[in-house]
Amino acid sequence: MRIYYTGHTVSFRFTVKSQHFTLLLASYFTLIFNLPFFRETWKVISSIENIKTGFIVSIPFFVLFGLTIIFSLFTIKYITKPIFVLLTITSSFVFYGGLVYGTMFDYGMIQNSTQTNWSEASSYLNLNLIVSFFLTGLLPVYLIIKTKIKYQPLLKEVLTKTALIGISLLGLAIIASFYYQDYAAIGRNNKFLQKYIVPTQYVWSSYKYTQETYFTTPLVYQKLGLDAKQSATIPNAKPNLTVMVLGETARTMNYRYNGYSRDTNPFTAKNGLISFQHVSSCGTYTALSVPCMFSFMGKEHYEENRAYNQDNVLDVIQRAGVNVRWFDNDSGCKGVCARVPTLEIDIKTQSPLCDGKYCFDEIMLPQLEQALNQANGKTSLIVLHLIGSHGPTYSRRYPDNHRLFTPDCERSDIQNCNHDELVNTYDNTIAYTDYIISRVIDILKTHDRDYDTSMLYMSDHGESLGEKGLYLHGTPYALAPAEQTHVPALLWLSDSYIKDNQINTDCLHQEAVSKDISHDYLSHSLMGLMNITASTYHPELDFMANCRQHS
Repeated sequence: MRIYYTGHTVSFRFTVKSQHFTLLLASYFTLIFNLPFFRETWKVISSIENIKTGFIVSIPFFVLFGLTIIFSLFTIKYITKPIFVLLTITSSFVFYGGLVYGTMFDYGMIQNSTQTNWSEASSYLNLNLIVSFFLTGLLPVYLIIKTKIKYQPLLKEVLTKTALIGISLLGLAIIASFYYQDYAAIGRNNKFLQKYIVPTQYVWSSYKYTQETYFTTPLVYQKLGLDAKQSATIPNAKPNLTVMVLGETARTMNYRYNGYSRDTNPFTAKNGLISFQHVSSCGTYTALSVPCMFSFMGKEHYEENRAYNQDNVLDVIQRAGVNVRWFDNDSGCKGVCARVPTLEIDIKTQSPLCDGKYCFDEIMLPQLEQALNQANGKTSLIVLHLIGSHGPTYSRRYPDNHRLFTPDCERSDIQNCNHDELVNTYDNTIAYTDYIISRVIDILKTHDRDYDTSMLYMSDHGESLGEKGLYLHGTPYALAPAEQTHVPALLWLSDSYIKDNQINTDCLHQEAVSKDISHDYLSHSLMGLMNITASTYHPELDFMANCRQHS
């Protein structure tokens, strides 16, 4: 380190050889940014009997040698600092997400992050994040910028770099010669561990997402359900008026309807809702689940590129002559509403229900009421996309007069909340959503004379509240706990709908308790609910099909 004195200013400047810079940076990434990886790895190996001490000790060196090889390839004059400054800044955020929330920045999380709006992203901002970013991101970046990297003449630089890479390869080979079977067994059986390695996983995922999103030739758009029409098989039936309430981040185990000990559904209890108790989601984050659940592909065959380039159920229902609208108070419809009239709530709306960053879901009810009043005798479907229980700022999802469970937690660094307070806060969001649903039903009831009215609620994915060390959502589906994949679905039918459509409600209640369903059922059930026939409709995926007495 050299100290320069100019006038009254003392400046610090570090001088290191390029190979030493590579080793120092690789060591920093290994010992700091990969702490989440070491933690998750320890969880795996600590449950294995007769694990070799040498194998455990070798893991940090395995990461160090690997990063040294990769970093050596990018320690090139003129590009070293820009690359590693950017890499350090982004790795700092990835490190915090992995350490605090257990987040894995794979392809899905990169996709979800790019589709997150500013108000949603800012909810993650808190003092702990700022301090972490300063210490692990800005401070190292400052040191990188202030460091003078000394490069040797080209041939000598290449030879020295080759030697460093060779030594690292030798280190990996030695480790492999002793512990290959251990690495192979644990790696093969716990592939998720690689998703925690910084920076390789998130850089590769970012590259893959960018390539597929911006550099892949779009598919030719495909129209589906060209034969869609409203069924004429039900005599004297009134037009349908249906509201689909799309929930956000609600998990089924916190619903009183599904056996939860708390009364989180006090507002809809009087309405005789049918709760489908065994519903699995298509994904664990909104950007995947929402387009998947409204598509006709189903979870097993879902492809994002195809979904964005073909009709979904809203397009088919609209093609049948139904008035379809989408109201959004969340982070957008992820392409689902691209071809139907859409109203996005302005968070800057001057209202006690909005604070400039978020609006309570109640803000959509006047627009809903107005839209239903303007249906003019036409069969209509309106989707309300709630912000629901979106974390981590759960306490900002409900007004003060809906704080039913106290004390709650009014902070975004939820890992520092008392667990009981965190659950109180989350349960308040579930209860507030229940209130919104009850208001929707009340509005629909005012139209019972002229329409057969119905309401369907379904959440896009669930949420972890610290169980198994996980918070929030977005865990890769194969590894995700039930808290993130088991979602609520509620159905309300007016008396006139039940009568005109000859619905056996006892059958429906039985199906709801005993039948395993998934997001794959949504599109077909919506078509059945709206009495739409088309080649895209499959009755075996309509959860009401078996309970229609006229079918």
